[in-house]
Amino acid sequence: MKKNSLLLVLHFILVPFILSIAGIFLSMTITFYGYILVLLVHLVGGAISGYFFEKKTQLKPLTSWKHFFIIYSPLFLTVFTATVLMLLTKGYFGNSLWNIFIYLEIPFFLNSALSSLNGQFLMIFFVPFTYFFTLLVGFYFPQRKSINLKSQFKSFLLALIPLIICITVNVLVLWERSQTILPSYGFNYANGYSDIDLQPYYVTNPKNILPTLNKKASFIVENPMDMPILDGAEAAYPVYAAFAKATYKNINKVNSMNSAYEIVDFTNTINGFERLMNGEVDIFFGAQPSKEQENMAKQAGKQVKLTPIGKEAFVFFVNKKNPVNNLDSQQIKDVYSGKITNWNQVGGEDNKIRAFQRPKNSGSQTIMEKFMGTTPLMEPLKEEISGMGEIMEQVANYRNYKNAIGYSFRFFATGMNPNHDIKLLSIHNVSPSAENIKNRKYPYVVNLYAISLQDTHKKMVEPFLKWMQGPQGQKLIKEVGYIPIH
Repeated sequence: MKKNSLLLVLHFILVPFILSIAGIFLSMTITFYGYILVLLVHLVGGAISGYFFEKKTQLKPLTSWKHFFIIYSPLFLTVFTATVLMLLTKGYFGNSLWNIFIYLEIPFFLNSALSSLNGQFLMIFFVPFTYFFTLLVGFYFPQRKSINLKSQFKSFLLALIPLIICITVNVLVLWERSQTILPSYGFNYANGYSDIDLQPYYVTNPKNILPTLNKKASFIVENPMDMPILDGAEAAYPVYAAFAKATYKNINKVNSMNSAYEIVDFTNTINGFERLMNGEVDIFFGAQPSKEQENMAKQAGKQVKLTPIGKEAFVFFVNKKNPVNNLDSQQIKDVYSGKITNWNQVGGEDNKIRAFQRPKNSGSQTIMEKFMGTTPLMEPLKEEISGMGEIMEQVANYRNYKNAIGYSFRFFATGMNPNHDIKLLSIHNVSPSAENIKNRKYPYVVNLYAISLQDTHKKMVEPFLKWMQGPQGQKLIKEVGYIPIH
């Protein structure tokens, strides 16, 4: 009995621990195929371990249910625990409950830790499953000739059915999650704040594509200390960068990327508006504030001033191969409230609609909430962001699937981030053309604002705002790609 106990410790704890060390070495040195090799090592190692375990042990699982349970239980425990956690977390590996699984599979802890750090969360399950499954196969392989399938069929069936049920449940949970949770896409630029490369618009970029005035600006700020600090939405960045280039003397040198802070900065709508409230920014450029941002201002005891500097269309877009070219307001509301779920309900093909949204408090999401009015938005599609041992969910970025629909501002969708594989939808049979925006025939024309605080102490803010609304500021607005306010 003592010999059996030592063998159990060796093959069920020490061997997988050693294999995990080997797996870490492989995944770190052979990155591309590393995780495939990790599984292969545990597959082969489990089979060999099971074979030698059978040769040395005195356990006879074929004639004793007690002995069979000892050999079978690690595999079943692995699968059953994963199934329970999968149901409790709905397949979300970022839930802290998954720590239970990691600690239960303590011999594989090194593999689990590395897999978690690299965002390969399924490996936390696959590695122990592979080892214990092939250990079972390796154990029974030498006894294959003595197995009487007829007499032991029920025993094998009773062992196999729970495994199949658990694995099926796991697959179904992951499939259900895949319908609303997408793989990570992420923002790749501006320290994770932007999903497009803004460098062509940097004032420090000598080859920037910002429009220029044909004569000296009537408003100039020479002293860097007097220059209002600017921040804003992704879609507004080219506008305020062009303003700064025209009016801030030597801004290409002053706004060094290596300085402690930037005068022409970008941290996107959510962070930029908070910075305005905190006094870190003097003018924020974007759409009208959301209700949450208005409440933020009230709680901070701040009064914001909204200065309209341009007009823009709030647009909806789909894959260019989608036969649907026009929707009305009610149809869009029905899509985004979950009432309409298939494109064939609005004249398209028989495809489930994937309706993408934007993060809370972003400029386009604020306008979308206003557009929906009293109609509640359905739960947005999300994506998993993983790394350094953590995983979290965030609102998914738009993916141009053939059944997708999304929304944004016209300039961002067609000028700043052009995608030739999407098309803008007409609303009530009116396209979002520059002419239809200018004469407001298009139903969803919104303002681009320069937002400041009423109690600002920066003396140049007010004359700068007036200049933006003047002929030179409006000329730059037009040349960037927006529609002037007059």
